Amino acid sequence: MSNLNLLSSNSSANTAWASAVPTSIKTTAGAANAALTANSGSASGMGQKDFLTLFTTQLKNQDPLDPVKNEAFVAQLAQFSQLEATVTMSQTLNDFVTSMSGERMMSSANLIGKTVSVPDGPALLVGGVPVQGVVNLPTGAEGVKFEVYDARGALVRSQILGPQTVGDMTWSWDGKSDAGDAAVNGSYKFKATAVSQGKTTNPAVSTMVYVTSVSQDTDKSMLLQVQGGKTLRLADVQRIGY
Repeated sequence: MSNLNLLSSNSSANTAWASAVPTSIKTTAGAANAALTANSGSASGMGQKDFLTLFTTQLKNQDPLDPVKNEAFVAQLAQFSQLEATVTMSQTLNDFVTSMSGERMMSSANLIGKTVSVPDGPALLVGGVPVQGVVNLPTGAEGVKFEVYDARGALVRSQILGPQTVGDMTWSWDGKSDAGDAAVNGSYKFKATAVSQGKTTNPAVSTMVYVTSVSQDTDKSMLLQVQGGKTLRLADVQRIGY
């Protein structure tokens, strides 16, 4: 609060003025600075109590022939009140953000055990249960090829699909290889190749993976840990399943 001027004088000015006159002369600045130092032990900082001590001391020691005008008196009080209100509001907002962090943590915990879409996430095959992949095609496609690779990078399954409309395209892998054999349980990778408007692209394939735990980042954003060891931000989740 060192920027708050009190009756055309601040703490630094008080000290300078008090040291410039003989010690036998009692000045408004000297009395105010002495009161402030005695009250807080240091004239370097000013709180609400320090402000009131300094303010009342200056009023008591003002020149009776040139007293403080009412406008100046009200202006000083209004300035200090506004500053105090700003500080209080800032603290209240900080407390609100802290409390909301706990609420977000509890809400995110409800996702544990559910599935969320993870862009380029692992396709986990367990017990031959079909695994779904979703790819977004903003311009549609004349044709799409889906491929499944195992953890060693070997091709397990490939399938070529016909024309696709604009939007999300869902593809399900039944857990079998191109030869019709059941693939072993484990982590697999989906790859999509789309041909749209004469261009070939590899759009990201989002897989539905179970959430195993939740955590909070240093910036208070929520993080989800999913099967396969990948972590993603809650704000990046676009699809939730059971």
